[in-house]
Amino acid sequence: MNPIERALGILLLLSGGKLVPATRLAERFEVSLRTIYRDVDRLLALGVPIEAERGAEGGYRLAKGYLQPPVALTRSETAALLVALALVRGIRATPLAGDLETAERKLVASLPRSVHDLLVDAERIIGIEPTPPDLFHAGTRVEPSADWQKALDGFMTGLLAGRRVRFEHHNPAREAPRDHEVEPYGILFDRDLWYLAGRSVDADDLRIYRADRIRNIEVSGLRFRPNKDFSVQSLLGGAWLSRAMRRWEREDAIAQIRVSGGQALRLSQDWYYRHAVFTPADGGRVLISIPDTSRDRLLPLIRWLGPGAELVEPAALRSELAEELKAMARSHREGGGAAP
Repeated sequence: MNPIERALGILLLLSGGKLVPATRLAERFEVSLRTIYRDVDRLLALGVPIEAERGAEGGYRLAKGYLQPPVALTRSETAALLVALALVRGIRATPLAGDLETAERKLVASLPRSVHDLLVDAERIIGIEPTPPDLFHAGTRVEPSADWQKALDGFMTGLLAGRRVRFEHHNPAREAPRDHEVEPYGILFDRDLWYLAGRSVDADDLRIYRADRIRNIEVSGLRFRPNKDFSVQSLLGGAWLSRAMRRWEREDAIAQIRVSGGQALRLSQDWYYRHAVFTPADGGRVLISIPDTSRDRLLPLIRWLGPGAELVEPAALRSELAEELKAMARSHREGGGAAP
């Protein structure tokens, strides 16, 4: 028996929680006491917490809690932990980062062959977008709901099982929800929202869906082969939003705002508006095209930009904006002044 095999044998004997005398270890492995002492010193040098007690009743044992009992995890439980680990890695500084990495390797090593290839490189299917600069954004905070959780769970179940999912997608810009059949590719967390990435069967194209807008999701019986060339990392850095905006421009109405060069420069640094279309106009001005004509987005944006910004389209909102700005101007001219 070589020293490595003997050290492993000692480690197993000491894991019972009871003191094991050095003489018993020497007899068990048919070596001298001096050899056992060297083996114990070697384990201590490797960081194994061995406790020793002197006296006739003394001996060696492992520190309590060093070896944990085996835990049987389902593939969904393992995937859930990998998602949580990906979220933690998104933090700038992570406590026990080295231990986090080894824990992830152990989780992946425990997977059955059927899903090992899918999750061995978890970064391919789980993306965490670092928080980008937000100069102005009128989006509202979305509170988690049961539908949101069902969408995430159903999508991940389909991804792990290699099965298509079907759901309704509720876009507030459209009057009625649309049915979709999708081959799940990955999930993305960006600005406190989950996004689901997959191939739309009808469009035969990669699409991104906000999880909170999905209803009645179900995993179908139709299998698909995962796209090994896909990585959700390719959607980070706002790439998913830029891709989505180009599609929205083809499918939805477009708003246009004429701004100064300085205002355009400011918006080009924003996480959302930098993916709009910026077109040079006369007099050094810039025409910005945004695939969203809702008043809740456009009016706050114009007010925030201030003088120099002009809403071009939709024309129907121009008069409403003008009246609102007149009312604001009157209140400032008349002025209530500072409180006495």
